[in-house]
Amino acid sequence: MNKTAIFLIGLFLTISSSAQTQQNNNINIGAELDFLPYATGGYFGAVWAGKNNWRVRVLNAGVNMPDIVTAKGFTNRHVNSIAIITDHFFKPGWKGWWIGGGLVYWKSSIQTTAREQTSHFSNVLLNGSAGYTIALYKHLYLSPWAGLSIRTAGDKNVAVDNKSYTLPLINPEASLKIGCYF
Repeated sequence: MNKTAIFLIGLFLTISSSAQTQQNNNINIGAELDFLPYATGGYFGAVWAGKNNWRVRVLNAGVNMPDIVTAKGFTNRHVNSIAIITDHFFKPGWKGWWIGGGLVYWKSSIQTTAREQTSHFSNVLLNGSAGYTIALYKHLYLSPWAGLSIRTAGDKNVAVDNKSYTLPLINPEASLKIGCYF
C-alpha cells in the first residue's frame, strides 16, 4: 500500500472517530477510497456532499486494467477516470442500499502484446451503479458496489501497432469502497 493510501485511511479513521452525529436534514460531506484501483497499482479518491437521502460524488481514479478484462492481443491498458455521480439511498443516515448514475470521462492508453507503441484515446461514458453501505464505526463505512458504464462518445477503432482497439460499448465494474462522512 502506498503512502497516500495509508495517509487517507488514517485520515478517515481520525475523522470518523471525532465526527459528531448529524441530523438527517443537515448537509454531510464525506470521502472514499476504492480498493480495486490500488490493487492494480493505481489510485482512487472521491469526495461527496449530500442531504437527506441524496448525495453528489466527484471522483478521480487511475486503474491498470488486468489483461483478463482487456481484448485479446492487447495489454497495458491504463484508464484515468474523472466522474460526477448522483446517488440515492433508500434509508436515511447513508446506510443500506443505494443506486446512482452520472457522467464519466476516461483518458486511456493501451499497447498490443508486441509492446511496440502506446496509443492514447479518450471516451465519455454514462454510468449506472448500485451498492450497499455497511456502517463500521460511527461514521466509517464499507460499501461493496457494482456498475455498468456505457460508452457514449469518444475515440473508436484506435490504431495500435498493426491492430485496432475499440473500447467495448458496455464496461462492467465491481469493487469495495471504504469511506467516512461528517
